[in-house]
Amino acid sequence: MLDARDITVSYGRRRVLEGVHFRAAPGALTAIVGPNGSGKTTLLRAMTGDLPYHGKISLGGDDLSTLPAWRLALRRAVLAQFTPLAFPFTVAEVIRLGQIQDGKAGAPDLTPRALARVGLSGYAGRRYQELSGGEQQRVQLARVLCQVWEPIAHGQPRWLFLDEPVSSLDIAHQLQVMQIARDFADAGGGVVAILHDLNLTAMFADSVALLAEGRLLEQAAPETLLRDELLSHAYGCTLRVSTPPARGVYVLPHTARL
Repeated sequence: MLDARDITVSYGRRRVLEGVHFRAAPGALTAIVGPNGSGKTTLLRAMTGDLPYHGKISLGGDDLSTLPAWRLALRRAVLAQFTPLAFPFTVAEVIRLGQIQDGKAGAPDLTPRALARVGLSGYAGRRYQELSGGEQQRVQLARVLCQVWEPIAHGQPRWLFLDEPVSSLDIAHQLQVMQIARDFADAGGGVVAILHDLNLTAMFADSVALLAEGRLLEQAAPETLLRDELLSHAYGCTLRVSTPPARGVYVLPHTARL
């Protein structure tokens, strides 16, 4: 279990998170949603050990503040919102940055399998900077997957933390990435994902945490949390759940099977 209690984070004199409680279970995909500036990325960075915080965060019963970086790296992988690269790496070189040997000599190169999983077979020799934004995002996902390739290791679940993993992708690749996350959770790992698309959230998440102005408004199953009054309050505009728009035309993905 990932358990965050009374998490408060400040940037200088500005408080970004205020007393947030959050829980995520292995074997589940937990989404964090909310308007821009609500503290979603800040909460995720605190839970990955990348940002100072007040409060207590435990991962599998271990206090996060006591875990050294190398041990954390064996238990969780983080896909950041932006991952700029200044050097002319090939795709294969980027992906291999995420492959942790974990003390195993001669471990197989996971690059071909990781590329196939994200739909980029044959891209290993391409220059990273020559790829489109969406392709780069999927390469970074492949790198992160290599870090925690087995969702359960040494009897412990591993975790994927994904910050807007589908922001640069078309509909088909959004579904592909979300299905990868779903499969990781179904295999026993834990997934925490920041999402802006509430339809994808409803399709894939087991639990949803809604943030607004640095506070947690509610965490519940999608069918419970995604309701008109709560969403309208959080986003500051009128939202209607499962109601066709006035023009009668809208497009939603109805399957993740490509």
